[in-house]
Amino acid sequence: MTRKKVLLVGESWMSSATHYKGFDQFGSVTFHLGAEPLVKALAGSEFELTYMQAHQAPTELPLTLEGLDAYDAIILSDIGSNSILLHPDVWLHGKPMPNRVKLLREWTRKGGGLVMIGGYLTFQGIDGRGRWARTAVEEALPVDCLPHDDRIEVPEGFRAEITGDRAHPILAGLDGEWPLLLGANEVRLKDRPDVELLARLPDSEGGHPLLVTGSYGEGRSVAWTSDIGPHWLPNSFVEWPGYARLWKNVLAWVTKAS
Repeated sequence: MTRKKVLLVGESWMSSATHYKGFDQFGSVTFHLGAEPLVKALAGSEFELTYMQAHQAPTELPLTLEGLDAYDAIILSDIGSNSILLHPDVWLHGKPMPNRVKLLREWTRKGGGLVMIGGYLTFQGIDGRGRWARTAVEEALPVDCLPHDDRIEVPEGFRAEITGDRAHPILAGLDGEWPLLLGANEVRLKDRPDVELLARLPDSEGGHPLLVTGSYGEGRSVAWTSDIGPHWLPNSFVEWPGYARLWKNVLAWVTKAS
């Protein structure tokens, strides 16, 4: 069986948590590599994952549709739109370059599988710095971003409320209560017949969308407004047997493998 090719872009930023040490002009710094749980969950599966950290994206994310076509699914996780939009030649040298945010929209329209995962720099993010609202990528998503800081911090935890049909391929094998989550991004459902809300936050936290699917042209898109690892996704969720099942289901659906 041919493995589906998945590109995960994002999930690396400077942090006070000690994961990976490097150095800059200020001395020792540390980096948060929040994608590690997903990388491990997909190891040896039917999905071949390439992990491109956020600081690599400005120079390494393909600049053509043909380059993006190497992947069946692209996951944007905790990475701001500017990291994808602005190639260093634009930022440093004032040189015109392809608009990769528009390219991602067109790649999805022609059949790609786009997934956006929540975090401090996805959807609109902390202080609005994710800046995905009113972008071409937002057009391809099944949800709209807010125009301001959209974080919902729930340090005491909340449980997902499943609203979709349990027979949906993404919810297959995920019966019973899901582990606690600690936060999410607030978004709004798009008013389109293809959009399906599969899970949401409880009413006590506003009932906002958590897991949403949709179509865009020949492609599909998924929004998961919480994280794939700490801090919003605690270790108890990562260690839950349903964690790997959930993400394999999402990727199978968005790539039309299921």
